[in-house]
Amino acid sequence: MTASDLQAVHQEIRARFHEAENVAVVAHIRPDGDAIGSVLGLGTALADAGKTVQFVLEDGGSAAFKNLANFKRLQKAIVPPVDLVVVVDCSDLERTGKSLQGLPVDINIDHHPTNTNFAAINIVQVESAATSQIITESLEAWGLRLMPAVAEALLAGILTDTIGFRTNNTTADTMRAASKLIDTGIDMPSIYQKVLLERSYASVKLWGRGIENLLRNGRIAWTTLDKQDRKSARYHGKDDSELTSLLSTIKGIDIFLVFVTQGNGKVKVSWRAKPGLDISQTAVHFGGGGHAPAAGATIEGSLEQVIERVIGQTKKVIETKTTNKKAEES
Repeated sequence: MTASDLQAVHQEIRARFHEAENVAVVAHIRPDGDAIGSVLGLGTALADAGKTVQFVLEDGGSAAFKNLANFKRLQKAIVPPVDLVVVVDCSDLERTGKSLQGLPVDINIDHHPTNTNFAAINIVQVESAATSQIITESLEAWGLRLMPAVAEALLAGILTDTIGFRTNNTTADTMRAASKLIDTGIDMPSIYQKVLLERSYASVKLWGRGIENLLRNGRIAWTTLDKQDRKSARYHGKDDSELTSLLSTIKGIDIFLVFVTQGNGKVKVSWRAKPGLDISQTAVHFGGGGHAPAAGATIEGSLEQVIERVIGQTKKVIETKTTNKKAEES
């Protein structure tokens, strides 16, 4: 998108925000920190502008974000009437679950390269490290105010999606956006502690189960979590409690996967790859999406079937890289 095209999109979004009275801000199912931060940050800015806002996350938000403004207002689905629907941090409509209630999407704000441009207005910036970064950089152009309550949510989104500025898509622009948020007077160390470092006892217990189940095949490692693992840990979520990020610190492994059974004949798969590898298209192959270093999908089948299919497809990523490297050296 050229600078002039982006400016035109900003002007259109600004006009839509100005005209709207009832706005719903929606993100994807099983939301990560960027999804939560984007919903709360943009929604709070719109509420500050006098709009009636619905903050929509079908699966709610992690307790790590409970101190952010309007966290208690999160709801599972849109309740009419609304005259503007904004979807943030979501690569396709299926990822919104049932939260849209069949309503069309007016604005799509995202940074995933697998985004399908499903809205009337799409602002998809794949060079941004987080959707919260896009919102931070765009609020002024949209006629919205960056106040501390908004900044806290957006910084939480940036911190979690970059794992504390550690992902390889963290750029100088990412740091400038974070600096802009910190300049509002918010307490960055406190936010960092709450959303990245603190873990519930149940989460750590679940990590233990995941580490026990860890397996390896060459430069690929994976683990599994099922209903019994979550029950034993007394962990009530259906996600991996950021176990993927923990496993990505293991030396000698290029791709890490976590398979989480969902209890409905489906398995949620999370991929994390070392720099230089792109697993986003592998996720797309299974109906998911994401970024080159981090992606996910929910796949139908038994745990054993899904593991066999996914590991087989994932091996091709490393094989392709090896083949290309040999070709370059010859």
